[in-house]
Amino acid sequence: MATITGLLVLVAGCSKSEDKSAKLSIRLTDAPADYEEVLIDVQDVRINVASVDDESGWQSLSDVNEGVYNLLDFTNGADTLLAEQVLPGGTISQMRLVLGTNNEVKIGDRYYPLQTPSAQQSGLKFNIQATLVEGVTYKLWIDFDAGRSIVAKGNGTYSLKPVIRTFTEATSGAIKGVISPVEAKAYVMAISTANDTIGTYTDETTGAFLLRGVEEGSYRVEFDPIDGFVDKELENVQVELGSTTDLGQIELEAEQAE
Repeated sequence: MATITGLLVLVAGCSKSEDKSAKLSIRLTDAPADYEEVLIDVQDVRINVASVDDESGWQSLSDVNEGVYNLLDFTNGADTLLAEQVLPGGTISQMRLVLGTNNEVKIGDRYYPLQTPSAQQSGLKFNIQATLVEGVTYKLWIDFDAGRSIVAKGNGTYSLKPVIRTFTEATSGAIKGVISPVEAKAYVMAISTANDTIGTYTDETTGAFLLRGVEEGSYRVEFDPIDGFVDKELENVQVELGSTTDLGQIELEAEQAE
């Protein structure tokens, strides 16, 4: 079972003082991958309002948008609402994302089933440890790394072993920009001094990219284009909480013919 630790904090301000409930919004986003499609079958989102080790506290959210989602539809800043519910104020210790059986990856115009036994039975577990304050709205993103989550087996089959992180709008920043020329199709990585790495591909038609959920600090941003173009780095890119660092247009040079 995959266990991913996240942090949930305040995004919007308080409503009327007599409001005794909090709103929780859960959204799905993705880091791009070199596949045609990555389909996951979302069936349920559950939260645990008891202690971490207490199984009696689990409950399903009532307003879950069930269905099959192509993760690659939610890259470079796009996302989709999985669930939103008004809850009593209090503590949420964990969350589970439960998948059905219709999970597939498309490679070379062919669909291959993704084996996900633990996700189907009990769900992908997230340790959150968040306190919902009455009258406050919270937003949480589930960020799949689709490229690292697909495992090819020796017998020609594939399994889903999710690499996931969670982040919130108020505890992170972002880095955006545009690669020129678009044909360079670069992979963009933000690397911190702690060797944490966040990456994404540029948009194939515009060259734009957006790295979300970036913690505050200084980063080295690397641009790794396709063959025929020269790699590039930017040092000391600063990210602040709640803001987006715009790198503008990044020019990549073509390799010189020998």
